Amino acid sequence: MENLVYAIILLPLFGFLFSGLFGKQLPKAVVGGVATLVVFASFCIALSIFMKFDSESPARIIRAFEWFRVNGIQVNFGFHIDQLSLMMILIITGIGSLIHFYSIGYMSHDKGFHRFFAYLNLFVFSMLLLVMGSNYLILFIGWEGVGLCSYLLIGFWYKNLEYGAAARKAFIMNRIGDLAMIIGICMIAYQTNAVDFLSVAQNSSKFELDSPIIIFITASLFIGAVGKSAQIPLFTWLPDAMAGPTPVSALIHAATMVTAGIYLVVRSNFLYSLAPTTMDGILFVGLLTALVAAFIGLRQNDIKKVLAYSTVSQLGFMFVAVGVGAYTTAMFHLMTHAFFKALLFLGSGSVIHAMSGEQDMRFMGGLKDKIKITHITFLIGTLAISGFPFLSGMISKDEILTNTFGKNPMIWVILFIVATLTAIYMFRAYYLTFHGEFRGSEEQRKHLHESPTNMTLPLIVLAILSVIGGFINLPHFIGHGHYAKLADWLKSIYVYDVKLPEVAFNTEMVLVALTVLMLFTVWFFVKKTYVDKKKMALADEKYTGWERLSNRKLLFDEFYNATFVKFVEGLGVAGNMFDKAILARFVNFIGWGAEDSGRAAKRLQNGNVENYVLIMSLAIGIILIVNFLLQ
Repeated sequence: MENLVYAIILLPLFGFLFSGLFGKQLPKAVVGGVATLVVFASFCIALSIFMKFDSESPARIIRAFEWFRVNGIQVNFGFHIDQLSLMMILIITGIGSLIHFYSIGYMSHDKGFHRFFAYLNLFVFSMLLLVMGSNYLILFIGWEGVGLCSYLLIGFWYKNLEYGAAARKAFIMNRIGDLAMIIGICMIAYQTNAVDFLSVAQNSSKFELDSPIIIFITASLFIGAVGKSAQIPLFTWLPDAMAGPTPVSALIHAATMVTAGIYLVVRSNFLYSLAPTTMDGILFVGLLTALVAAFIGLRQNDIKKVLAYSTVSQLGFMFVAVGVGAYTTAMFHLMTHAFFKALLFLGSGSVIHAMSGEQDMRFMGGLKDKIKITHITFLIGTLAISGFPFLSGMISKDEILTNTFGKNPMIWVILFIVATLTAIYMFRAYYLTFHGEFRGSEEQRKHLHESPTNMTLPLIVLAILSVIGGFINLPHFIGHGHYAKLADWLKSIYVYDVKLPEVAFNTEMVLVALTVLMLFTVWFFVKKTYVDKKKMALADEKYTGWERLSNRKLLFDEFYNATFVKFVEGLGVAGNMFDKAILARFVNFIGWGAEDSGRAAKRLQNGNVENYVLIMSLAIGIILIVNFLLQ
């Protein structure tokens, strides 16, 4: 098994080196093929290990070597394979290989083809390191690795200054969270004399329930998760990350990076279960993020921006689940979200491909008969995220809603509103894109065609997963828990029991019925608005009232620019003035002094022997006089 674990993580690293070193000299088919195969091979190996595991299997620690020792703490470089890491590995490599395969067609005309695949492989390697690492430090290396890869891929078309700015924004906002996270890790090491997960879990009983130190540690880690998983206030980088090629968006939103925050909290369940105050904070942040992002999504007209805000909102759902202690439910929604969000992003890429690069839904319309596979699969993704009965998104999202109702009915009400907004903006995006009359140019109309097979095949696979993916963890009212396979699979990773509030059967049935009724009501009215009444999205400057606020993203970017960015720029200007007015003058004064001294000394060295004798005599005379006076 040890060699298999090494192979899982080293294969994508090999792909990165292969594409990076030799890709430029090789045909694109070879570069794309190798990059895809290494990730798919990792998936197959992980699947073989998964088949040998069951819910009772103990965690396997693969120690590669002793990394270092400091203050009695031994830190090994190794890997932690258990039910949670296996689940994440399968998602990363499974979805990741589909995205790689899709990218062969999507990026076929790009000059940076080999560079793109090198970065993709490095991204998968970094994410695998993050979820497979046996301790917090290795996790942090992977954490920084995905941050670097996102920077490289968001700014992939680096000649576009706007894209470069988006990449820098993502990089900087993530660093804010990372600083808090490294402080949290240092505090864990100081308090428990360990950084590996098993030892920290064993020593976690030393912490008092909800003590200041456990709140500080868990809050620090959570701030790191806020940055990586784009929660309020560090969420504005994710919609801007759409600057990268569409497969990158799918990889970031579905299989890597943004899910890292959820993984971190669930992996650290032995700490969070001891910090109810932090859990309440996570619940609040997740709830606020879900609501704000859903509101902003209502009036976005860039198809990828709509999907980006839906990701932020769905991540909020997951954090709400974590906040009420429903770790498995959060992981369940993470998995189903990976299916339908990868499907939606790759579907939007297929639309953009057909529309010759157009991303604005105001210039689309009527595509359902032109790109039939993309249309059907995008509709399935839309239904899944909106909560269509028995599709994967409905089952996992309803599990979150039910858990929150048991905690506090008001939380359920807010999430119900968020689910309603989600259905509204997703059906709006679907109808504006695929129904009505075509609103693009005549040249775009002539170019309209379905994507090649290497792009549509991943769409079909992801559509199937979006339909059946929810059956892995059916709610307990179906089959009395016998079909809650994921809950059974993950139960051994939890150190402390978390009692979730129970909801009566009849109440749960009413809640499910309300969400289903909401979905069909929204579907009916959105179709009536955008198809029957043919209402179109307005130009940005024509929005007023709440629509203007939604379209302008609640002015978050303007607020950040007016405060933090201006403050930092002010510091930069002040520093520049200090440098020129004081430091530069001081340094120049020293330089000028040395120069003048040298110039004076140069006059003495004029080659005239008589002058030398005179100066020497004067010097001797001064020395004798001083000596006499001192005596």
